[in-house]
Amino acid sequence: MIVIHAIWDTAVNQLHIWGESSQLYTLHDDTLPDQTHPFSLSHELLFEELHNLTPSHGKGIPSQVLLKIPSTSDIPQASPQLIVSEREQATCFNSWEIPSITFDTLAAFDFLLSLPVHPPHSIAFGSSLRFWVEAAKLCLTFTIKQYFIPTVREIQGDTALRASWELFVDEEDHISSLSEMMPPVCRAISSEHTSPRDIVFHFLSNTLDAFVRKSLSNENIIPSRRGRHPKFIPLPEQWVTALISDDSSLSGPEDELHSLSIKIFTWIQKINPESTPLHVCFKLEPPDNGNNDWILSFHLQAKKDRSLLVPAQKIWKVKSDVFTLLYHKFENPQERLLADLGRSSQLYPFIEASLKKSHPTHLKLTVEQAYHFLRQSAPLLSQSGFGVLLPPWWKNPAAQIGMKLKVKNPPRVEGSGKLGIQGIVAYEWRVAIGNNEVSFEEFKKLTDLKIPLVKIRGQWVELHTQDIEKIITFFKTHTTNEMSLGDALRLGLGQGQSPVGVPVVDIEGEGAFKEFLNTLLHSTITPVDQPPAFNGTLRPYQLRGLSWLSFLSRHNLGACLADDMGLGKTIQVIALLLNNPNPNPTLVICPTSVVGNWYKEIKRFAPSLRAMIYHGTDRKADTFSSDVCNHDVIITTYSLARIDAFQFSSIEWEYMILDEAQKIKNPWTQRAQAIRNLKARNRIALTGTPVENRLSELWSIIDFLNRGYLGTQKEFHKKFALPIEKYHNTHHSEALKRLVQPFVLRRLKTDASIIKDLPEKMEMKVFCNLTEEQATLYEAVVQEMLEKIDDSEGIQRKGLILSTLMKLKQICNHPAQFFHDSSTLHHRSGKLARLKEMIEEALSEGDRALIFTQFQEMGTLIQFYLQEQLDCETLFLHGGTPQKQRETLISRFQEHKAPLFVLSLKAGGLGLNLTAANHVFHFDRWWNPAVEDQATDRAYRIGQRQNVQVHKFVCIGTVEERIDEMIEQKKALAQEIIGTGEAWITEMSTHDLKQIIQLRKEIGGL
Repeated sequence: MIVIHAIWDTAVNQLHIWGESSQLYTLHDDTLPDQTHPFSLSHELLFEELHNLTPSHGKGIPSQVLLKIPSTSDIPQASPQLIVSEREQATCFNSWEIPSITFDTLAAFDFLLSLPVHPPHSIAFGSSLRFWVEAAKLCLTFTIKQYFIPTVREIQGDTALRASWELFVDEEDHISSLSEMMPPVCRAISSEHTSPRDIVFHFLSNTLDAFVRKSLSNENIIPSRRGRHPKFIPLPEQWVTALISDDSSLSGPEDELHSLSIKIFTWIQKINPESTPLHVCFKLEPPDNGNNDWILSFHLQAKKDRSLLVPAQKIWKVKSDVFTLLYHKFENPQERLLADLGRSSQLYPFIEASLKKSHPTHLKLTVEQAYHFLRQSAPLLSQSGFGVLLPPWWKNPAAQIGMKLKVKNPPRVEGSGKLGIQGIVAYEWRVAIGNNEVSFEEFKKLTDLKIPLVKIRGQWVELHTQDIEKIITFFKTHTTNEMSLGDALRLGLGQGQSPVGVPVVDIEGEGAFKEFLNTLLHSTITPVDQPPAFNGTLRPYQLRGLSWLSFLSRHNLGACLADDMGLGKTIQVIALLLNNPNPNPTLVICPTSVVGNWYKEIKRFAPSLRAMIYHGTDRKADTFSSDVCNHDVIITTYSLARIDAFQFSSIEWEYMILDEAQKIKNPWTQRAQAIRNLKARNRIALTGTPVENRLSELWSIIDFLNRGYLGTQKEFHKKFALPIEKYHNTHHSEALKRLVQPFVLRRLKTDASIIKDLPEKMEMKVFCNLTEEQATLYEAVVQEMLEKIDDSEGIQRKGLILSTLMKLKQICNHPAQFFHDSSTLHHRSGKLARLKEMIEEALSEGDRALIFTQFQEMGTLIQFYLQEQLDCETLFLHGGTPQKQRETLISRFQEHKAPLFVLSLKAGGLGLNLTAANHVFHFDRWWNPAVEDQATDRAYRIGQRQNVQVHKFVCIGTVEERIDEMIEQKKALAQEIIGTGEAWITEMSTHDLKQIIQLRKEIGGL
């Protein structure tokens, strides 16, 4: 793990970038000089890492920086991401010499803004770097909004001046909020008397000055002098020139410099928003009681509290120079009102007429003048610092002309009678003004008035001349037509233009189709009962999910069930299969790590369904068709869906179910294309993360479910991905939400309706498959024991059995633990792969987890693997952790500074309060329910305010599964029978022992 840090040096206006390495931390070299930071990256390594992050790295230069950071007696404290449990917490502050890459002000600004949002694997951004990235973004925001003015500064230790650009904001809250979040390490180079706010303001001021100066220097805004240059350039001209050049100094007689300084600061004082707590506010009110005049009334408004609004009539009645309102005192309110009205008249000339009166209070406008104010003058006045209050209906999408799509009759039924996204429906267009549907004749009468604002049925709406003409022409020529259901939904949900180019404001069904549309768009779904053959009890929210899936399936519409992890997506689908018996089989495509879990869940909850796993090297492609005919559910993997696409495409599936559907997030992969081409009447996607990184992933899933519904990928990128991801357009974001909502059911554990349905503690088994390497090792160890068992007895026999059990546990965990080597961890353990997938989903939901293991060695491997793969700080507590470090780790987890905590069962299973966690993972089993419950109770205890999900990992077909079955069968007596260890196994006969430990290949080594 590489951690990159940043620190701003106020003394020289430079940003230092430095880094730490977990490898250097582990390989601490005591031969380094005393003051050299032992874990810091060299210049060469640092340049290499920055090169991988951003092209702006080339603008930095190598240097050294001396930082005062927390340390133990002999070494600096490492970054949290590099915590190794053997190290003790810091006890003092020492100075350390650190290699750094240094950026000047402009280069630092460019570097910080060019960093990726998510660093690549094995690189983490330290809190200090993330802080200065946020500071650079705030500076960019201030620059874009032009929150700066030209001014002068005194040069320290001199009477001379320098021209500069200064921050000019009345948004101090932003700077203060950012300053409060400053990590302590950002002050490691500053004086103890320098406050975080001073450091932030210094960075913002210098960066803004450098950026504006550089930008203006490229504009050539000052014409070159003609003729002979004067001996002395006037100070105002010097000032303007210095604002756009590298040389910012001003020279001249001291009294003239002082005079210029006074004039500039006097000007700033006049326009400084802090010096004027009141400003004029304009309020537009439409005609009332038969009057045709629009009223633009004048008010004074407090800048710090926009709710303090005083009408001009009241201002003119004030007899003193001080006006008191709700315990607030304001000076010279009448002068402020007149001054602001005078300034605003330069932006909105109609105000001049009111200024001819001694006490102006309002302005009367015609409907055309009011429309001009709404369209043009109001935004200009608002941007110029004046208050503007407009009628609430203005800018409301409902308060405009639009078209309503009315689906006239039930869909044309073919075949099974089901509709589908491509089903054909008949429709007609209606005119809508605001929330009101109007006939063509009524619309024609309104347009004959030829005014831009009209009042219909008590609601004001805006009419555009060009839209009116298009609509009239369209209705004179257009007749009722047909379109696909997908096109109708897109238009009706506001994601398309009508044939005349005006927005579509609504979709409405007619006849029998009305109920279908209302159900689809408003989720008024008729509940269905739990299937009698379901072996269990569905919770209320799961029954609602079953009803939703059943409704969409009845109409051949694809569904994405996107419930939070642990809410039971799998069993809701299993119940659906029981509720909809049909002659055609179902295909389940899932990651290899959950193939066995699907098989087990079907056997547990729906034993009447005939399930078959199609996976492994011994799968029979030649008998595939006949095997499918004899089974209800076929379970396979994403890899085989591509490799054996020919076999799968020969069957018309009733349901095709994708578990962990984000696996097809890239639609151009061979895997995704092969799956899309399979034939299925109904398609269901299961995922807790429908969008991981980009919106294109959502498009891929929805397009799999309902082909063409969101248009082509190119169209989707243009309409949604680009405006939402790049420009954060809320209008497009809401529109996309409306489009996909009918087909995506997303429930969170934090939803009020879900929380009351959940128990406080939910326990579930996670069945994992062995990899081929694990299965081979497992069989070899079992065979070796069976060859020796008959020739051993007594203590020797018990020792052989116990050592074999230990080896089998290690193999089930990971081959690297069995070999005790430092070999690669990826793709070698079914358990570790499933743990990573589940942790990844939990983190995406903001959850926190405890991970228990019996083995310190496995805990170290888990910590390293999760930290490297997920770029997430992972703590580890075991028996060798010193007490001080133990307390640090616990407090760090409880304070939500690290989301993952690996614990050895002996060291962490008792006496700890870890209520920050809402997930508990038992990576390997102790085979004693009481011991496991004690470990679970580290999170599930007094003080816990969340539902706790407990995940117990079991490798299918192994000794882990067989003993788990025995515990479940005799749970009441488990403590008596099994005790606290594994000695009971050593008393078994060789025949019984063989039945427990032998690998059951039919569902084991996949």
